[in-house]
Parts: sequence; structure tokens; C-alpha cells
Amino acid sequence: MELMRYRDYIWDLGGTLLDNYELSTQAFCETLEAFDRPVPEHDAVYAALKISTAEAIARYAADIPDFLGRYKENEAIDLQRPILFSGAKETLEAIVAEGGRHFLWSHRDSQVLDILERAGIISYFEEVVTADQGFPRKPDPKALLYLKDKYQMTDALVIGDREIDILAGQTAGMATYLVDGDHCLKDILDLDRTEEVG
Repeated sequence: MELMRYRDYIWDLGGTLLDNYELSTQAFCETLEAFDRPVPEHDAVYAALKISTAEAIARYAADIPDFLGRYKENEAIDLQRPILFSGAKETLEAIVAEGGRHFLWSHRDSQVLDILERAGIISYFEEVVTADQGFPRKPDPKALLYLKDKYQMTDALVIGDREIDILAGQTAGMATYLVDGDHCLKDILDLDRTEEVG
């Protein structure tokens, strides 16, 4: 079997392993309805949330003081049933079987640990970095540099679905791989080990 080029894989969660944008869109629209506001087109809300929660609120709920709290409550209920992208668990399993290590960096607080547990994949991760650890948000690379130093990483791949994931990885001197909802995660196993991706 060909050896993997990368030993360490640092994952984003939402939009990368977890198909959460659909759940978040539903929760966002439900919250707008609860405030008796008109609900925009589904795809427009989805696109705004892919940029950031702050972007979606700025567009559709900037004048509702309690919106963020109510939205997060609704989203947390929906996230009780996390949905992984096709191939996510199989990819994690295959990399571990070949001697690779997994890490995760999320903007979410410790709630992310519950999500990983319910999704049945928490056991694959050496460490999960959450917002509770106080690192600056992406694309600042400090969380990646912390992992790089702590685990003496020399051949890490940062995987995410947004440009901020890629920029953080590149700034930290790591290889990067951009995925989207239509991209099969199993393709990561077939990456050319002789070239940097990103």
C-alpha cells in the first residue's frame, strides 16, 4: 500500500464533515417566523450562513436584539441529529487505519464535542480545539500553530469548506484542501502525495 503523504489531518466541522448548513438554514428561518418576520428564499439564507452567522443576521435580522440567542437555541435543537457528509466516517476510519491522526478546529464552544459524540466520530480525534480555548477566529492561524507545536507536526493537511480555513492553513505553513458539499471526502484518500494541494 502506498504510504500517505500526510500524517496529520486538521478538520473543520460544519460544511466539511457535518452537513449543518441545511439544519442551520431551517433553524434561521424558523427563528424569523417566531419573530413574525417574512422568511427569505431558502437558498439566499443558506448562502449567507455559509459566509457566516453574522452575515446572515446582518442581512435579515439586524434589528432584532434577541435574534442570535433564539436562533442558536433552535439550531442546537436541530443539531441533536447531526448529519455527516457522505464518506466522512469512512475517510476518518481509513486514515486512522493507515497511521494518520485527526484533529478538529471549530468556532463553536464545547457543544461541538456533543455533536461529534452524537455523530459517532469523536473517537477518531486526538484533540478538538473549540472556542472555549480562546484562540482567535479563523483565518488567524494561532490554533493551528498550537496544534503544530504540541504534536510536532511536519506533514499536516488542513481541510475546510471556506477560504478562511485555507488561508489559516497556508499562513501556518501547512498544506490545505478545500471541500464543498458536493465533494466526496473519500477523494482525500486519493490525493497526489507528491504535490501540495489547496
